[in-house]
Amino acid sequence: MQSLAARIILLWGWRRSLVAFLAGALAVLSQAPYDFFPVCLVSFPVLVWLLDGASGERGDGLLRRYATVFGIGWWFGFGYFLFGLWWVGQALLVDADSFAWALPLAMLGLPAGLAVFYGVACAVARSCWSDGVGRIVALGCGFGLAEWLRATVLTGFPWNAIGYAAMPIPLLMQSAHLVGLFGINALAVFVFAAPAVLGSGRHRRVTLSAAALLAAAHAGYGAWTLATPDENTRGLSIRIVQPSVPQGGKWDPAMRDEILARLIDLSRRPTTKGGTPELIVWPETALPFLLTERPDALAAIGAMLSEGQLLVLGAVRSETGSAEGEPIRYYNATVAIDDRGEIVDAIDKVHLVPFGEYLPFEWLFRRVGLRAVADTVGGFSSGVQRRTLLLTSGIKADPMICYEVIFPGEVALPEADLILNLTNDAWFGNTPGPYQHFRQAQLRAVEAGLPLVRSANNGISGFVDRKGRVIDAFALDAIGALDVELQIPVEKTHISVAPKMIGVLTMLLLAIIACGMTVLARLRSS
Repeated sequence: MQSLAARIILLWGWRRSLVAFLAGALAVLSQAPYDFFPVCLVSFPVLVWLLDGASGERGDGLLRRYATVFGIGWWFGFGYFLFGLWWVGQALLVDADSFAWALPLAMLGLPAGLAVFYGVACAVARSCWSDGVGRIVALGCGFGLAEWLRATVLTGFPWNAIGYAAMPIPLLMQSAHLVGLFGINALAVFVFAAPAVLGSGRHRRVTLSAAALLAAAHAGYGAWTLATPDENTRGLSIRIVQPSVPQGGKWDPAMRDEILARLIDLSRRPTTKGGTPELIVWPETALPFLLTERPDALAAIGAMLSEGQLLVLGAVRSETGSAEGEPIRYYNATVAIDDRGEIVDAIDKVHLVPFGEYLPFEWLFRRVGLRAVADTVGGFSSGVQRRTLLLTSGIKADPMICYEVIFPGEVALPEADLILNLTNDAWFGNTPGPYQHFRQAQLRAVEAGLPLVRSANNGISGFVDRKGRVIDAFALDAIGALDVELQIPVEKTHISVAPKMIGVLTMLLLAIIACGMTVLARLRSS
């Protein structure tokens, strides 16, 4: 191990960049659908050794040394995001005539931009670098800060955060309810990077013992939580419909009636256990038209529903401008329809996808002929605020449309009884994207302590309990209706704000330890 570490430490130039790139690319195997987290026990020690080599270049000026460590982190991040997010380009091929030119921007530009955050992580870690356990702590703190920034800057995009690698199964997810994803990000990097001390550095026994203790506590808390049953629950019978409408023909006017007929047919099918579901859920933008323009569709939905049933679906909602000449606004909404075929509530999506649902700096991009990828109605406007949706029997849902569910701490409505996630991942085909999206939704359930109901056009639709266990789910591209009697805890463990705060405090503690170790190391050497 020491021989390998020495060879990596002595790398420089393009060879060092190549090894950083390959280490980042390897780490992608820790994410869904692969879930092979042991690769991080290789990738992060290699990153530590590369930074060890860069920190030894004392002849260079301060700015150049930081540029070197930033470059190492950037190449690591570029490999990680290039191989982890290549599938984003699939969405541009749905309307290839209009968007194929943007493939290099999506497949190379997005990873290059996100890699900046990992460059920052390494630069931050370098500021508290030492020759022992301190540098492992500093790296954990640096990545924790970088992942927090990635979830925040420019509306955020925390997809495939490193912490998900430490939570591939429910047993290893429960800690997210305590420290949130931000805390898991920092602690996971510390554990993953700890084996680096076997190749170089001091404090081997302390570092490995601390990492082993954290890993044992992580798994032990998970086992204890999963063994503790929810004693006081109430049931809600729900049917999820997964129609798997091809994205290429979804907005074809000739398919509108066919899509509506498929959804109604799937919703009407008898349940395997008998009885009638109280709630039926259709996916995001389930219908390719405005409901207000199709009273016949509302009438058909009302005829489909039994007395007391409620349908919740994703739909485009329009709103006429209050002033003369003001353009019509369109919203990506969650809509509730009762058994009379009447719209009883609608909640608009707040966190829109940049370049997907709207154009940042629209005044500029529209001038050169650019439009959003999902610009089927002229672009979406953002909702004013998030609120709960009343379902039945006093049960309230926190509606999250599409990628709203990937943001840590976004589930922050204390009155909610469950998370309702409507999405359409057909944009990305049979790629890792839908699996990664489902995993992140699964973690939001654990983080918030709320069960999850997820309806996706082509998958992955399913039911997840508040501890992240998948009760039932459809495979990708399956067509059908899924029925479950979802058990909703009466006594909530919903502490959505606390994990976010504790995660920040965890990063602060690691920063204090790293800085303290650096000061001690300098005092010893002076």
